[in-house]
Amino acid sequence: MTMSQRPATSRGALWTGRVLTGLCALFLLFDATIHLIAPAPVVDAFARLGFPIALSVPIGIVELLCVILYVLPSTAVLGAVLLTGYLGGAVATQLRAGSSLFGETLFPVYVGIVLWAGLMLRDNGVRALIPLRRARQRD
Repeated sequence: MTMSQRPATSRGALWTGRVLTGLCALFLLFDATIHLIAPAPVVDAFARLGFPIALSVPIGIVELLCVILYVLPSTAVLGAVLLTGYLGGAVATQLRAGSSLFGETLFPVYVGIVLWAGLMLRDNGVRALIPLRRARQRD
């Protein structure tokens, strides 16, 4: 099947993808915002993770730019790739700090899964690049 012969996205898949994208975007926008304003919990978290609080604003700006790229249809794939790197850094940071595995450490992985699921459901091109196939039944 060529790129021009891709099946259209169903209305339900499209809206599910938009909802998942919106939820991820809202969470990541909240996270970027608190990095920019650096309330006490962020200051405490940066100290616990061994980062100087002076990095809070640059991290928030990077995250905000990545989210903007992710929500714009023309740059959504680039935004998803960049956010995947950002979330991978968060996993590495939590591992290094000895955070709980299934809580703080893997939470960015969960966000990444929802992020990519939302993009796959709303973008035919991504589905064509990462096809999910059903297992074939054996006779």
